[in-house]
Amino acid sequence: MTTVAITLPPPFFHTTTPSHSSSISLAAILRPRFSLSSLPSIRCISLSSAMDNVSSPSLFPLHHCKVIHLVRHAQGLHNIEGEKNYKAYMKPEYFDAPLTPLGWQQVDNLRRHVRDCGLYNKIELVITSPLLRTLQTTVGVFGGEGYTDGMDVLPMMVANAGNSDRSAISSLNCPPIMAVELCREHLIETDEDTLWKADVRETKAEVAARGMNFMNWLLTRKEKEIAVVTHSGFLMHTLSQFGNDCHPLMKDEISKRFKNCELRSIVLADRNMIGSNSNAPVTNYPGKIPDGPDLPSDLADEKENSHC
Repeated sequence: MTTVAITLPPPFFHTTTPSHSSSISLAAILRPRFSLSSLPSIRCISLSSAMDNVSSPSLFPLHHCKVIHLVRHAQGLHNIEGEKNYKAYMKPEYFDAPLTPLGWQQVDNLRRHVRDCGLYNKIELVITSPLLRTLQTTVGVFGGEGYTDGMDVLPMMVANAGNSDRSAISSLNCPPIMAVELCREHLIETDEDTLWKADVRETKAEVAARGMNFMNWLLTRKEKEIAVVTHSGFLMHTLSQFGNDCHPLMKDEISKRFKNCELRSIVLADRNMIGSNSNAPVTNYPGKIPDGPDLPSDLADEKENSHC
């Protein structure tokens, strides 16, 4: 696996394989963009009965929730052949494919978007799969400006990394970036990986279970707003586990297949207090300050007037 092309110097690089197993709740924060008139008639007929099984609205304390921005990597070299023939994804030369020129254009577009909408300044941590295509997408979208000799910071990506024909990218003023094995693609191909199995491709159920462990681990992080750059298969199988307690259209929105370099924002609610974060949000206010006995409003007015 090619790993020498990109360097993520401390504190920007870390690899870990955390594990948790408790259940959690996931809800998309984007409003549904569907209308009944645009759906097939058979779907419209089934919605009324399906809604009978949908739970009532849920409330969660803000400090037990996180905002997660999910990103699928930009177009990789493997995507071109894989779209023609799915079996091409199994070819060894595509296991750690770099981005295509079109993929880098997609990266540039998303980079502009996250800055123009203000998201870039809100993200406290970026988590990425350790494969080349996700690393390139990560540093291209969330990395600092161009790197030049003499800068006080190390380059986050060296020039022409992965035959990208791109200039070096610095780590200046960008959020911390962490490479995590749990969110990589479901083809585990080297014996250096703790998740590796000889000549075995993970099943969909195994990918989904790994994805749930990853989501549980996110809840233990101190950061409240996190970007995750990963793969289509990992996202599809993981997100398919969520939304069963939602409106059917929201379930569809949560589990809809990601396009290359698509960004989708969701709220992750810690229903079982896996993270056990006891810090209330800064917007909370304790009330009844200063302390003292409460008086009926008429007595309070009379007391206030007596001091005039």
